[in-house]
Amino acid sequence: MRLNRTTGGGLGLLGLALVVGAWMVWSQDDSPQGSPPAVAGPASRSAPFVRSMQDTLPDGDLQTMQGGSSTGATGALAYGELKRLFDYYLSAVGEQSIAAITQHIQSELERRLPAPQAAKAQRLLALYIAFKRELVRLESQPQLAGNGVQAARARLLAMQDLRSRFFNEEETQGMFGFDDAYDMDAIARLEISQNPALSAMQKQQQLAAVDAAMPANLRREREASTVVVRVEQQAQDLRAKGASEDDVYRMRAKEFDPQAAARLADVDREEAAWKARIARYQDERNKLLKAQANATESERQTVLAQLQQTYFTEAERPRLAAYE
Repeated sequence: MRLNRTTGGGLGLLGLALVVGAWMVWSQDDSPQGSPPAVAGPASRSAPFVRSMQDTLPDGDLQTMQGGSSTGATGALAYGELKRLFDYYLSAVGEQSIAAITQHIQSELERRLPAPQAAKAQRLLALYIAFKRELVRLESQPQLAGNGVQAARARLLAMQDLRSRFFNEEETQGMFGFDDAYDMDAIARLEISQNPALSAMQKQQQLAAVDAAMPANLRREREASTVVVRVEQQAQDLRAKGASEDDVYRMRAKEFDPQAAARLADVDREEAAWKARIARYQDERNKLLKAQANATESERQTVLAQLQQTYFTEAERPRLAAYE
């Protein structure tokens, strides 16, 4: 098991793959694309591109492009790998500007690919970023809101139409073929679950038929996700029975490998530390609000900002809205 930043899956019919709080940065980032922003050096274990990428490996196996043409199966596979690489670094939006991320990806492409492939990859990168910016605007259209099947279909069609303005058929299939299969599978399941004319038994039968028709690559992705969920449930069950963290580590190492088990243990410690900081912050925040009951709103916001700066970094502070 390799731990990375991005995961498989489609563009997310109910949200177009946009985590609104983070992706809104796309519409607010006015950094000039041609200027050289301050950028971290090439990614390494000791110096990750951004802090949250510590102990992760970039997605995207660019070796699939070596010796391959820009057409056929090899080219299509390379498109998918490039998209994974793009998404890995673009997940740092909020910690770095889009201009800085773009420059870093360009440097990686030049470093890791022969010149002809690097030029083609950089062209795709520019198109992909332009597409992402337009996708943010598409997300804001009220006619695409809603959780029903019709709204989901409308979002998928609108997204596909937008995509066709940036990519040719080969690029679309290579970069988004899996996403489309994922989303169409999700729509089929949503349509069945929301159909009031079907009995529970009929829904179960139709869902079984969808399972049987699932493409092999999508099936593998779902099965991999199921394994992760199952193993984490085992970890919770072990802890509930009084098992030690060493017991949990050994179970994970057996299911995955020692490196993945060690990284998951690090994630557990980081999550516990984060929850502890949140608890201390909330306690101090409540005390401050009581002490500042007669203060003006501006004064309260000032002391709260100072408290947040004491406990959290600039990159962490946007997450506090979920706890207030």
